Amino acid sequence: MTTLIKRIDHGDIRELRLDRAPVNALDPMLCAQLAETIRQAVADGVDGIVLSGGPKVFSAGLDVPFLLTLPDRNALKAAWEQFFLAARELAACPVPVAAALNGHAPAGGCVLALCCDYRVMADGPYRIGLNETRVGLVAPVGIQHLMRRVVGAHRAERLLVSGEMLEAQQALAIGLVDELTDIDSVPARALAWLEELLQLPRKPVLATRAIARADIVEALRPENIELDRFIDAWNDPDTQAGLQALVAKLGK
Repeated sequence: MTTLIKRIDHGDIRELRLDRAPVNALDPMLCAQLAETIRQAVADGVDGIVLSGGPKVFSAGLDVPFLLTLPDRNALKAAWEQFFLAARELAACPVPVAAALNGHAPAGGCVLALCCDYRVMADGPYRIGLNETRVGLVAPVGIQHLMRRVVGAHRAERLLVSGEMLEAQQALAIGLVDELTDIDSVPARALAWLEELLQLPRKPVLATRAIARADIVEALRPENIELDRFIDAWNDPDTQAGLQALVAKLGK
């Protein structure tokens, strides 16, 4: 089986690097391996995880061209379930996870970042956001909650409705990311944040973190994603038009 996640140990912290060229598009295999490597890292006793991607694209989100080739509703639903499984593993991870956003993070890439504890992004013309409306999709209630808890209800409404993608400096200004650095230093800064956090008393930190992040776990429960409704909308003419336009743009 092709390995799509690189594992790099930094002492008691493990970096999981998305490694599906060219843009780390999230297909079922990559999502399944991400969920498994998170579980394995915890089983191995790591104290923290860095989730990285790149170069220049952390993750381009779901692999839409692949999704459009799937033969039926069941296959499509199974593919989306793998993505949400990976997101839930990040959200429920019992040790802190720092996202190293060394490039663009649209849609599904942004969702993964929002499931992490801390987000370090490359400074420059790199963009992050939930741009679902621009390709004809509606972000589920639970995903919208992830954006609201980070940037506030009013700003989240504006971003979600417009599907706007923010450049790094804008994302920092509204708290969508926590820190900017040059692109080559992003994983190192994410690692440094974790190392500093791990200097604090471990049990109180983990217990406080679990309480503070309980809403993320709740937001990603199946009843807050309503995947069947999401799949029902997939074949809506507006949605299909948006998705086909996206694929045409990617092909240029």
